[in-house]
Amino acid sequence: MSPLAKILRESIAQDGPMPLDTFMAVALGHSRHGYYMTRDPFGAAGDFVTAPEISQMFGELIGLWAAETWARLGAPPRILLVELGPGRGTLMSDALRAARVSNAFCAALEVHLVETSPVLTQAQKSALAQAAVPVHWHTSLESLPEGPAIFLANEFFDALPVRHYVKTPEGWRQRLVGLNAQGALAFGLASETEPRLDAQAPDGSVLELSPAAQLIASQIATRVAGGESAALVIDYGYVASGFGETLQALKQHRPVDPLSEPGQVDLTAHVDFSSLARAAHAAGADVLGPVTQGEFLTRLGIAQRAEALKRKATPEQAQALDVARARLVSDRFSAGGSQASVAGMGTLFKALAIVPRGTPVLPGFAGGDGS
Repeated sequence: MSPLAKILRESIAQDGPMPLDTFMAVALGHSRHGYYMTRDPFGAAGDFVTAPEISQMFGELIGLWAAETWARLGAPPRILLVELGPGRGTLMSDALRAARVSNAFCAALEVHLVETSPVLTQAQKSALAQAAVPVHWHTSLESLPEGPAIFLANEFFDALPVRHYVKTPEGWRQRLVGLNAQGALAFGLASETEPRLDAQAPDGSVLELSPAAQLIASQIATRVAGGESAALVIDYGYVASGFGETLQALKQHRPVDPLSEPGQVDLTAHVDFSSLARAAHAAGADVLGPVTQGEFLTRLGIAQRAEALKRKATPEQAQALDVARARLVSDRFSAGGSQASVAGMGTLFKALAIVPRGTPVLPGFAGGDGS
């Protein structure tokens, strides 16, 4: 039993079952035993791999996107480049290197990282130790300074807690985490139905919501709506809201029971991009996209960047660049040799921009406002 499982079992035994989103928040963010508080989960030795860890091309293209977006926002003399959940700092390090093509952008730039994990904060400080621009750390959006900002959120929203509601003959009931007869963590349903939910669906249907994601999207959009700011969200998820559950747990790159080892496994859910768009619109901002990650990176020039890097690469490095690009933009890719193709990130991952109303199309997006 993990240390956090013992704490959760004692809490439930004393206070009763807890909503799923409360369980997720504790499992991921407990001050001593939370998943993100105690480890570096990235890479082959961790539990999952993100796009910045796959190739430098990803972060470089995001850096160029930020520089061009700053120019299209009117080139404010001071701009905050804010990353939510910056991982090891790999994306920001690559982005800042690429952004040096615009001296004016770099001169206006301040980097602000929003991070709650002490382990990852140290990794970020190491990665950005030689940064040529000021770098500041925050544990929440609320402590960010005022002023124009470009927000980056790559695989951030998928780690925010979700709530599940299950349709029963009596109505919608919230999914809870309680204890079974043996005293182990187990899923159950609230005894009372939710009077505010009246969606029509067959019994057994699951409605997955993330109030935490909607709140943060609204906070960002409120700031963006004031002008001279924008946000870029890249994550795996779906375009249209619907019924179904997407909660998953990973340990060493393999699916596991979400209740098996709280604090020791990664918990995520697919992002509802239409929900983020609705929150942005309600706050007075527009959105561009979502488009697939494959479309977004292709429009930003990942093929051309790969060819430029290959000109100075060994044959082995060139092959690795081809594999990395395919993994980032394709539905399926092959690492070469006799290996069968495996799932890529190209379609599952989406990109969405939150922009002030009336903003022309930004790099990577075909144009138009989406919801």
